[in-house]
Amino acid sequence: MVLEQLAFGLFALVTVASSLGVVLVRDVWHAALFLGVALSSVAIHYVMLNAQFIAAMQVLVYIGGVLVLITFGVMLTRREETEPDGAGEPDGVGEPEEVGA
Repeated sequence: MVLEQLAFGLFALVTVASSLGVVLVRDVWHAALFLGVALSSVAIHYVMLNAQFIAAMQVLVYIGGVLVLITFGVMLTRREETEPDGAGEPDGVGEPEEVGA
């Protein structure tokens, strides 16, 4: 009984910590990974409460569907890190080297 309560508390801590990670992290990809950990931990809670069907639906629908959709959205819309528009191009105002030449 004590081991079961300890495991439940551990997974509750993992759920809360990863949920905070989803909200506080700035990178969308890392937020999606934290969301996967949080949803997996909730599925483990369902198994510990003898609700195996709900745990299976949690894994199939939320982890298998929603998280994969978010991952594809992040991967397909991520732009490469480049210089801001106009960086490195002349802007019409001469630099000291250009004026002297």
